[in-house]
Amino acid sequence: MMPGSPSCEFQDRLTAFLPKMKVWAMALTRNRAAAEDLVQDVAMKALAASESFVPGTNFSAWVHRIMTNHFISGMRSRCECSDLDQMPEVGIPATQHDRSELRELTVAFQRLPREQKEALRMIGIEEQSYEQAAGVTGCAVGTLKSRVHRARLNLRSLIHGEISAAA
Repeated sequence: MMPGSPSCEFQDRLTAFLPKMKVWAMALTRNRAAAEDLVQDVAMKALAASESFVPGTNFSAWVHRIMTNHFISGMRSRCECSDLDQMPEVGIPATQHDRSELRELTVAFQRLPREQKEALRMIGIEEQSYEQAAGVTGCAVGTLKSRVHRARLNLRSLIHGEISAAA
């Protein structure tokens, strides 16, 4: 390994993190091709800046900040207008593949047990805190966290065709 190049451990950690980066990129760009480009750019930036990452700190937050800053910089460089009427649209219509994946996610979500759907909707979609959602559902915060975790696992399994929804 050359001096200044990222360690194998760092590279492995970044590689394992790519799926999460893809989710973030899709949320920012709303376009599969643009999201893939963003992930690639951010991975390259993270590798180049690997020496600035402090081991023991939040890797997820570090990578997320790189992605957010890169995305914002890209948007600023593409936007050369100052009048709101001339602002380009950020959203790009979803491709057929994107719509198909969204439909698949919707079907999988509907197959989740009621408690898991409710927990995931409140935490993941409505962005309520665990404490708020626990107050609404009348269950303990730990129970709610467990339901959200199981819902996410079940969604992954349903989408990849591994199992049917389990309680």
